[in-house]
Amino acid sequence: MISENILDKIKFLYGPSEAEDIAKKLGALMKKYEPSKSLQSPAFLDQRDIFLITYADSIQQKGVEPLKSLYQFAKYRLKDIISIIHILPFFPYSSDDGFSVIDYRQVNPHHGNWDHIRRLKNDFNLCFDLVINHVSSQSHYFKGFIKGDPCYKDFFIVLDPHSDTTSVVRPRSLPLLHKYATSDGDKWCWTTFSDDQIDFNFKCPDVLLEILDILLFYVSQGARLIRLDAIAYLWKQLGTSCVHLPQTYAVTELMRSILDELAPEVLLLSETNFPHEDNISYFGSGNNMAQIVYNFPMPPLVLHTLNTGNSRHLNNWAKSIKPVSDRTTFLNFTSSHDGIGVRPAADILNKIEFNELVKNALKHGGKVSYKNDQKGKPIPYELNINYYDALNNPNAENNDEQLEIRKFLLSQSISLVFQGLPAIYIHSIAGSRNWTRGIEISGQPRSINREKLDLDVLEQQFTDEESRRHKIYNQYSDMIKKRRSESAFHPLAEQTIIEIGDEIFALKRTSRDKRETILAIHNVTDKAQKVQLFMDTMGAIQLNDRKEKDVVIDILTDEVIQINAQEAPFLELKPYQFVWLKT
Repeated sequence: MISENILDKIKFLYGPSEAEDIAKKLGALMKKYEPSKSLQSPAFLDQRDIFLITYADSIQQKGVEPLKSLYQFAKYRLKDIISIIHILPFFPYSSDDGFSVIDYRQVNPHHGNWDHIRRLKNDFNLCFDLVINHVSSQSHYFKGFIKGDPCYKDFFIVLDPHSDTTSVVRPRSLPLLHKYATSDGDKWCWTTFSDDQIDFNFKCPDVLLEILDILLFYVSQGARLIRLDAIAYLWKQLGTSCVHLPQTYAVTELMRSILDELAPEVLLLSETNFPHEDNISYFGSGNNMAQIVYNFPMPPLVLHTLNTGNSRHLNNWAKSIKPVSDRTTFLNFTSSHDGIGVRPAADILNKIEFNELVKNALKHGGKVSYKNDQKGKPIPYELNINYYDALNNPNAENNDEQLEIRKFLLSQSISLVFQGLPAIYIHSIAGSRNWTRGIEISGQPRSINREKLDLDVLEQQFTDEESRRHKIYNQYSDMIKKRRSESAFHPLAEQTIIEIGDEIFALKRTSRDKRETILAIHNVTDKAQKVQLFMDTMGAIQLNDRKEKDVVIDILTDEVIQINAQEAPFLELKPYQFVWLKT
């Protein structure tokens, strides 16, 4: 028997008349994956949890399975700094670097096998992608549809090519419908992202049951987190925007309810690259949908802040970020396998500032990806560029590498100290730059930040004290270790934005037991800045007749600074310098 909560979701999606049969099939599916003993939900994430984003084949060695090379790299270089590894789709695929899945239950043989995944699981928590909005045209589902197999006749959305789809929100400039020759003649199928990525029809209950089986299979293979790729587009209804529909929320709630019963230790991460209010809607009530949501405005706002030397927009946005519940948090990041999504910042930056963000990416050797608005006008939705080079112009003369590295690490500091869970792209901690050769090879702009790294060459560079990779990896690793030891950086620890001036981005984190406070101050300009440290700014200092002064320590450098009740000292920050001050 399934719970009333789950049954209600099925009734909402498919109606009372079909609900009983679907519920029976779902009950059998849940029985198939039922754990041998009752489980209790473990403690939520804490300050020690750091998230790494990587492809299965980002690290390579000649003659060695990439997943084995990834394990060697992670075990040696990341064991003390990373707790969660998000392996981007590692299944057989036909396009989009893995996001056009051919077989959801197999590991891509070019990457390795399930034994390699399980070996990684022994040392790290793992995040798997659930790519369920669409599937590869080479999958057995679509091949069956093409051949007229009755099992798959309703798995995809077929429309008259003259259907009115003008209200549908489009993430790409490509056509929404593509024509395919089938045993029953030509059919036009719904393709949100490309002609190789055919959208599933979730109005067909068999599609939902198949996807839920895959979800639970991933859990059985060791997934501790499940990333819901492109979840916002899941349910389609002509005449609507076809994003964030009530049925999409219901499917997300259904997955959460099933996991709460069978695997309460597994967390859902929603991937919805939309404005903030739409994005956080996937928290639901805070207890019934995703536990983690990407902080999508962060990458473009941090980039704008450091490119302009002005933190006003970042400050204002940061003040709006509030915890939803004690079981939810944000995933904070600056860089990922995708480019820098700029649409979440379009309502925050003015038109001139937004256009400057785009121009700078082009000036720094990047590309810009466009989508069409409702009127068919192309608008930027993504900057395709490595984050280090987005901040530092690789074409400029007389570059100061030390200053560039400090500027880059400052951007990473913001994501490390911000309330939530930090996520680090492998090319950020590896100190990579634009891989323009990748665009030439693939013809895809996103390849600029998807370089495959030779493990032996990478290790040589990491041990070379003069190399950029060595400097970034060592300093970044040290920052992460310091963060992991501080309870004030717990994902749910209180956050207060301290407004000191547009040249500074500062926030205060206070541990949940109120015993520790850390003030993180960032000079976002290329000029030295003076910041006056008042005792009330630090907050945790208690004054009485016997105590008129206290000290704070920059935990990044161990420098001691005395704060006097009568005379607040000035802290001078070098260009792009940042400090984490602890009382």
